[in-house]
Parts: sequence; C-alpha cells; structure tokens
Amino acid sequence: MECAIVPAPDAPSTWLQLPLRFDVARMQRDSDQFAFDEWLSHFNTGAYDHGWSCVPLRSVGGQAGHIMPIDDGAYAATPQLARCPSLREALASFECKIRAARLLALAPGAHIHAHRDAKMALQDGLTRIHIPIHTSPQVLFSIDGETVHFTAGHAWYMDASCLHAVHNQGTTPRIHLVLDCVTNSWLEALFAVAGFVPKASHKYGDASINDDNVHKVITQLRLSPSPASLALASELAALADGRAA
Repeated sequence: MECAIVPAPDAPSTWLQLPLRFDVARMQRDSDQFAFDEWLSHFNTGAYDHGWSCVPLRSVGGQAGHIMPIDDGAYAATPQLARCPSLREALASFECKIRAARLLALAPGAHIHAHRDAKMALQDGLTRIHIPIHTSPQVLFSIDGETVHFTAGHAWYMDASCLHAVHNQGTTPRIHLVLDCVTNSWLEALFAVAGFVPKASHKYGDASINDDNVHKVITQLRLSPSPASLALASELAALADGRAA
C-alpha cells in the first residue's frame, strides 16, 4: 500500500526517494543479530511512547554506548558496525562524510510525537537519510501534514527541520538505518537527479526558523532598557505571531 501524497512539482521537498537501492535481506541479517539488551533506549524519553531504541554504528569517539549527538564531535565506527558487513557496504556507498549512523527501532504501537530537529535539511549542511530495513505499510510518517510510508530497500530523505512524527501501527518492529550526512557536491548531485526542490533561503518570518530560538531572542531583547532593542523585540514578536496564525 502506497501512502505518500505526491507534492506539487514546484513544492519544496520535505521528503524524497533517492535513486539508491540496497540488499534488504543482507541488511536484515545484520540488524537481526543484536540481542535485546544491545538496543539502547532513546534518551529523549518524553518524545515517544511504547519503545524507541537504537544501536549506534557511528558515534562520538566510536563509543558503543554513546547515542547523544554532539555538533563538534569526532564521529567514528563503533564495535557494532564491525559486526555488520552489509551495513558497512551501505555506508561506504555514500560519497560524503557521515557523522552519526544508527539503527533505530520503533516497537509495534510506538509513536514518536511531532517535533522538529533544527538545521537538519540538505541546504543546512546536515542531511538525514533513512534506509528502511524492517518495515510495513502500517509504519507512517507525518511530514508537514503529509502522510508518507518509506518502503524498504530504498534511501529516503526527510527534512527533519519540518514538523514530523512517526507511528508504527503494525504488529512488528520497524528498523531503519539512519544516517546524518554532511552535504557536499556528490549529495547535491544525487538530490538533483531525484528531483529535489530546495526551500527558499532563510530569513526572519520563514517557518524554517526555529520558533524556540526566536522566542529566546525576543525575551533577551525585552530585558534591555534600550528603545532600539525593545522595538526589535516587538518586530520579531509580530513575525512570530504571523507564523503561528
């Protein structure tokens, strides 16, 4: 069952199927070897219900138990990746730098609540790519209001800076290989072949600007006695209110 709502040809790409294929059976053998206690519960416990867990394949310092993203961290392969020949091949097929690489499992009935991951779009310099290994048509993403199912064996881009959520409505766990890739000319060319349509450049008033950061700036400006600072706070607040409307 295909659940994707095809966007208009000129609409910015909030998700995209990339022209890459993978051997799902081999990848399943790699992912299935990990015992229950090797899957680490996701650290953001308030963001999901009923089970979201991770096996780190590339982490800061290559640590086997490290799943926290760090902007300036030195990422390296973990001991878990050494046990996964097909997953190593998949990573090697990307001609770009990969920071974090993880197996992410979503238990049957699990729901990742709607959220945004700032600066996680191709044009921001860090590109999140999903490669489904175990899935079913009942695993559904909501991405800026669109309902999308990512099929196994393909690579999928998701603009994680958009409002997105995931619900595994099936009876089996969903497992994706998730890569955080540093954008380069190879990746941009791959996206161009897939028909990628970029968003407009960032500016105040764009929905792409993180609302939490804007409100923090507004609060800081309002603490200043300067009339110019107070005027700028009022202007930013008006723009933020316009985005929320």
